[in-house]
Amino acid sequence: MLPDITVFGAYTYLVTELFWGGIALSLVAYADAYRQAARTVLILYPPAYVWDWYTLEVGVFEIPLRTGVELAGIPIEEHIFMILVPAMVVGAHETLRKLDAAGRLPGPLAGG
Repeated sequence: MLPDITVFGAYTYLVTELFWGGIALSLVAYADAYRQAARTVLILYPPAYVWDWYTLEVGVFEIPLRTGVELAGIPIEEHIFMILVPAMVVGAHETLRKLDAAGRLPGPLAGG
């Protein structure tokens, strides 16, 4: 049984992003990968914005549990998402690289 996070109502999407954003920030901080994460976000944000705007505009998906606050034609939560995802990927990648260099990754995870 999955927990019912809809108790946050219009803030449900925002709350989940804050949760996962904390994890992403922790990974980026642990790996000291702020610059790499920022560069990646800056490169990916413009095409992600166009893609997101278009798919919302043509009705590919809807986001019912959101604040309703929009910026530049898309929900504020989507802007956060477009920052969060690449930051988490960079944070995870750089954390694995750091752990691998320290010899702290088990067999199949080691880059060796």
